[in-house]
Amino acid sequence: MSRSLQAVVTGGGGFLGSKIVSMLLQEGYFVRSFSRRTYPKLVAQGVACHVGDLTNAMAVRAALEDADVVFHVAAKAGMWGNQREYYLPNVVGTRNVLEACRRNGVRKLVYTSTASVIFDGRDARNAHEDAAFARKRLTYYASTKAEAERLVLEANGPGLATVALRPHAIWGPGDNQVLPRLVALHRVNKLRLVGRGDNLVDTTFVENAAQAHLDAAKRLEPGSPAAGRVYFISQGDPRPVRDLLNGFMRSAGLPPVEKSITFPVAYCTAWLFEKSYRLLGVAAEPPITLYFVLLMARDHYFDISAARRDLGYHPAIGIEEGLEKLRQHYRESGTLGPARATAGT
Repeated sequence: MSRSLQAVVTGGGGFLGSKIVSMLLQEGYFVRSFSRRTYPKLVAQGVACHVGDLTNAMAVRAALEDADVVFHVAAKAGMWGNQREYYLPNVVGTRNVLEACRRNGVRKLVYTSTASVIFDGRDARNAHEDAAFARKRLTYYASTKAEAERLVLEANGPGLATVALRPHAIWGPGDNQVLPRLVALHRVNKLRLVGRGDNLVDTTFVENAAQAHLDAAKRLEPGSPAAGRVYFISQGDPRPVRDLLNGFMRSAGLPPVEKSITFPVAYCTAWLFEKSYRLLGVAAEPPITLYFVLLMARDHYFDISAARRDLGYHPAIGIEEGLEKLRQHYRESGTLGPARATAGT
C-alpha cells in the first residue's frame, strides 16, 4: 500500500490555513502545520504541529522534511507598521521556505500571495495576471508580498514546481481580523461608507480560497501550465461595496450601514491621522488609514478565467450561501445582534 502524501501548511492554524488543513485531511493527506504556536484544534484532528518562526531557517527545514507538497500560507498581514516587521516573515521567511524545499527535495510549492500586489490606489477593473506590480507602495504588507511572490516564481524549475495564488478579500467564519473590526465599528455607530458605496468589489469566501489551493496542488507539476504562474482567485462576482458590507452586517444581526463620508474628507482624515501618528511615534494603527479609504472607495475586481482554465478552480460557494454560513457562525458563537448594554452604561 502506498504511503499517504505528506503536506506541510505554514500558518496551518490561521484563518485560511486551517481550512486548507481540513480539506487536505479529507483528501487523505498526512498533514503538518508550521506555526509560531501549537493549535489544540489541529492536534485533535491528527495534525503534526511544528512550532517555530519563519525566520529560523533550521526550524523551517525540519518542518518540511519528507514533504511532497508545501502550502506557504503564513505571513504578516495588516495595513500599518514598520517595514522590518513585514519584511522578515514575508520575504526572509519565504526565502527560508524555498531553500528548505530545495534541500528536502519537495516537488511542489503553492504560495499564498495577495491581489494587493497590483493595487496602487486606482480602480482595478477586471484585472488580469499580466497587470504590473503597483509602483506606489500603499502598505508594507503588499510590497513585501510582491517581493516574496517574485522569489517564488523565480524558484520554479524541474526540481521544484511553484505557483502563486492571489486570493482577494477573503472572508467567512473564523476571520479574526477584518470582519470583527468592521462589525465592532458598526456596533458603536462608527462605520461609514466612503462615497455612495457603488464601487464594485470582488471577494473570496474562505472555503473557495482554500479549495483553490488544493486545485493548484493537483494541477501543479514541473512543466505544467500552472508552473511558474500566478493566478487571481475570487468569487468572480463583483458587487457594490455597499451591498457586500450590508450583507456582512445582516449576517451579524445588525442594521445596514446608512451613513457615509465623502472621499475627500475620508482621505484627508486618514492622511492627518497617519501623519500625526508617525510624527508622534505612535505604534498603534490609526482609526482610519489611507489604504482602508482607497479599498472602500475604488473598484477592485479581477479576471479569474486563467484559474478556471489551468487550475480547474470553481467558486462552489456563492456569496449568499457564504453569508448564511457566516450568520450561522455568529449565531453559534453567541455574537449575533447588537452589543448588549452592561449595567451602568
